[in-house]
Amino acid sequence: MFDERPSREAVSFQGDILGRVSRTFALTIPELPTELGLVVGNAYLLCRIADTIEDEPGIPADRKSEFHRDLNRVLAGQEDVNAFTLRVSSALTQATASEKELIQRLPLVMEVTASTQSAIRETVTRCLSIMCEGMPSFQRSVSLQGLHSLEELDRYCYYVAGVVGEMLTDLFCLYSDTIAARRTQLMPLAVSFGQGLQMTNILKDFWEDRARGSCWLPREVFLRTGCDLALVRPDHPDPGFSPAMQHLVAVAMRHLNNALSYSLLIPKKETGIRRFCLWAIGFAVLSLRKLNQSPSFTSGAEVKISRRTVRWVMRAVNGSVRSDRMLRWLFWQASRGLPELAPDLLTPTRIEGKPRWSRID
Repeated sequence: MFDERPSREAVSFQGDILGRVSRTFALTIPELPTELGLVVGNAYLLCRIADTIEDEPGIPADRKSEFHRDLNRVLAGQEDVNAFTLRVSSALTQATASEKELIQRLPLVMEVTASTQSAIRETVTRCLSIMCEGMPSFQRSVSLQGLHSLEELDRYCYYVAGVVGEMLTDLFCLYSDTIAARRTQLMPLAVSFGQGLQMTNILKDFWEDRARGSCWLPREVFLRTGCDLALVRPDHPDPGFSPAMQHLVAVAMRHLNNALSYSLLIPKKETGIRRFCLWAIGFAVLSLRKLNQSPSFTSGAEVKISRRTVRWVMRAVNGSVRSDRMLRWLFWQASRGLPELAPDLLTPTRIEGKPRWSRID
């Protein structure tokens, strides 16, 4: 997967900063085969930089667009990485110390990128280009009223997570010919995989996002239960809030069921890739279970799974990673009691770079 080996300094920095700017990925990426893990970790960090730029309140919208364009130019070798780093770093006011360090040391990240094979760079470039094009259209119009509909939420999730699922699938295929032989089966599920994980984060981070002036939930779902997202407050529960949240839990679970199908298509011998996928699914399912038990929660901390639960997921998956039957049973056990959805959900996929709507399997 590499034309040449990146320096020890670049590899060491990537491993260190990954644990400081990510949550789930910091746990799951080290489970991947070494070279694939370096590639996936590098791609994640580049996407994280794009996200940090978009989240910075001190940068005007048009300037963010310039930075996103220039980030893609850096990736293509058409822009000086040091000049870009200096411009972006000086514009950040609200980013964490680790996020700032990631951008300041982008030359080391790009050293890893430049060492990869051209097909890998093309795959990562496609993902980053789509994210930088689509994500801002949502970020810059978001309000406490939420997104308009479930379809709009699907589109948002595609730009921030579904396209990452597609990228991961292509990277897995480049790593393994056996996985590549199943690409046509994997790719329709890849977007749903990304959306299931993203929706879980959106649901449990609702109150924290709202405190920052953002809401990513579909207001049409809440209006059906008489709840106005713009008016909800943690100290005054709205009776329509809980049933609407439970409906979205069911939507997320449908996507996570597809994510399980995706994971079971990975050959059993690729235990590291399976663990990478299945740990994340397990964390998400148990987060949704906790949220479903406390639909009137008032902070993300109330529905965050414990470290003990995280360790249980790891052990359970590791002991069953080669058994599809056991993995399905574990998923069933973890999701018992969660709301179910009628089989008419639509989810976005990408066909030749254009959005297309298809039924979830």
